[in-house]
Amino acid sequence: MKLKTLITCGLFFVSLFSVTGQTVVESVVAVVGNEVIYLSDIETQVLQAKADKDPTPINILRCRIFEDQLIQKLFLDQARIDSIEVTPETIESDLEARLTDFIRRAGSEQALESYFNKSMTEIRQDLREMLTDQSIVMEEQGKIVSDMIITPEEVKEYYNKIPKDSLPLIPRKVQLSIIQVEPPSLEENRAEVRQKLLDLRSRVINGESSFSTLAVLYSEDQGSAPYGGELGFKMRGELVKPYADAAWSLKPGVVSKIVESEFGYHIIQLIERKGEMVNTRHILMKVKLTPEQTEWCINRLDSLADVIRKDSISFEKAAIRYSSDKSTRINGGKMVKVNPADRVTWFTLDELSKEMNMVVRNMNVGEISEAFRTTDSKGNYVYCIIKLDSEIAPHRANIKEDYQFISEAALSSKKSIKYQEWINQKIKKTYIKIDDQYRDCSFYNKGWIQ
Repeated sequence: MKLKTLITCGLFFVSLFSVTGQTVVESVVAVVGNEVIYLSDIETQVLQAKADKDPTPINILRCRIFEDQLIQKLFLDQARIDSIEVTPETIESDLEARLTDFIRRAGSEQALESYFNKSMTEIRQDLREMLTDQSIVMEEQGKIVSDMIITPEEVKEYYNKIPKDSLPLIPRKVQLSIIQVEPPSLEENRAEVRQKLLDLRSRVINGESSFSTLAVLYSEDQGSAPYGGELGFKMRGELVKPYADAAWSLKPGVVSKIVESEFGYHIIQLIERKGEMVNTRHILMKVKLTPEQTEWCINRLDSLADVIRKDSISFEKAAIRYSSDKSTRINGGKMVKVNPADRVTWFTLDELSKEMNMVVRNMNVGEISEAFRTTDSKGNYVYCIIKLDSEIAPHRANIKEDYQFISEAALSSKKSIKYQEWINQKIKKTYIKIDDQYRDCSFYNKGWIQ
């Protein structure tokens, strides 16, 4: 039960809640303006921190979480005054991702319910409220620093204050272009894979072999094959759409028809469905090239590399004209990070596939590699050549080569100072009441105890 109305001075609402099987007195342990902090809010976060192996002593951890809550309530109190709201649509996608992560870490929905001694409905609602509050706080924080900029002089001043031996080490970074090719026709290869899966499916349906045994023997998903192809409980958003659509249409024990996804071809068996999660096993097979097709790819790429080295065509035009990689072809072969929120072209060597890493580490800027085989982001084998467009050698961060990195750090520092100033002023003019059990905490911010 949550108290939604204004708490006046000296009034504390008491009820009962349970944490991991123990009945505990629920109470309001702090009032911040029109916002309240409940004992359950603190204890739930303590449980989460301990589940994440936080080594902090419990009394210090509890005080730290409590002060974090006090600060959040300051921002929420101001957000209510400023009439800041967020729409449910902005919360739901993050809610599903967070809930999925909690369930995966707990092992199952039942384990999560047991851990918090709450139903999934209650856990979902608590998580929704938490994410809503976090979004509102971010909106309010954005408003506080909305007009803040960082000048080159401030960046230089920030950089000069950092001890040189404390500057972070920046690893070697490279910009690459790629040309990838496929043989003219792969239909026979695809038909061969589909036929193999149909044969395995028939063996399961006819009772000749168990699905899990065949998965161990034949599945090319190295992560699940040793476990009989079993993926464990997954929410729909964790699976690629063709796989999810097939899995959710099955009944327990039934084997799907062949499903094509970006990872290859699958047959799927539903093990169990619980609420919004399914546990499936699958057999994955990928299209493979014949020796003749592999030779064709290598010869084709080596020929393209020779033509480009002779300046008969640029790497960029060759990529646009001949590359089979749709994600880079449009960029003239320029490799771009796949994360939509991180669309940059600089890669550390550790961000490359193992094979590409080995090739790039011995290349010079402007050099074009020999043809080689590597794996793409979906684990599929591909043949390609790459060009090392430019590089930044490993070094300690400096303002000339890493201005953007240092500028972002300087702006973040400036914002932190602004937030701290705002917190200090907000504490002075906000009604705050703290329960006696937290009055001995060593708070970072002064003024909580009034």
